[in-house]
Amino acid sequence: MFTRPTMPTRVVAQIVASLLALPFLLPLIAIVAKSFDGEGFIKNYQAVITQTPLLQSTLNSAIISAGVIGLVYVCTMLAAYAFGKMNFTGKTLVFNSILVGLVLPTIALVVPLFLIVQQLGLFNNYFAVIVPLAATVIPFTLLLTRNYLAAIPDEVLEAARLDGCSSFGTLVRIVLPLAKPITAVIIVWAFLQAWNEFFLPLLFLQDQSMQTVTTIPLYFTSTYGSDQPKIFAALVLICLPIVIAYLCLQKFFEKGLSAGAVK
Repeated sequence: MFTRPTMPTRVVAQIVASLLALPFLLPLIAIVAKSFDGEGFIKNYQAVITQTPLLQSTLNSAIISAGVIGLVYVCTMLAAYAFGKMNFTGKTLVFNSILVGLVLPTIALVVPLFLIVQQLGLFNNYFAVIVPLAATVIPFTLLLTRNYLAAIPDEVLEAARLDGCSSFGTLVRIVLPLAKPITAVIIVWAFLQAWNEFFLPLLFLQDQSMQTVTTIPLYFTSTYGSDQPKIFAALVLICLPIVIAYLCLQKFFEKGLSAGAVK
């Protein structure tokens, strides 16, 4: 029979967990501490805000991130529902073919992507970054979501169909409300990949007004040196939206990640 841990046991467990987590916090603490060096906290962060197009770059990154999240979510939920709850010829083969994207590095696709973007005339267009990024994220989110949806009892879906729901209606009215934890995983993971992307925006968004927030540290580098405290201040500001997004969705994210990781 399960017994609830006593208060002293919970306190000891929390202390042990905090000590185990401390080594993983040291890099973050070092980054924040380094941003205080040089001219000091106020001037370093003031320089990042006033001497760089931080607001415009943040807006560009937000647009790209929103596009990636939307595209990844729609494609992932539709595909995961098909692979997890529907039967069709070649389902396993198609699913495994998509999962090949998990071992295919983005850098290996740069040349064909560049040629496609060039032929379509999509330079300085957000879609040139959104679509490739979404394509690289979907294999991972699809794997987790398919496993999560496969665990939903078939009887629930059958009951919805008996009530007159179509397959798409069942997805919208039954599956999506039950998939809030895995939805949080999709949102956080897609946002993390899109927000941190550096190379594709630098390659395809050549107009300076369309550059993303990951290029801000470059404003404090030069041929003969770099202003490291201001670079670290920029990194701290870049990381803030990711931390906030995770803290807001932490409960659902952890539940969805653990449930989607196993079949």
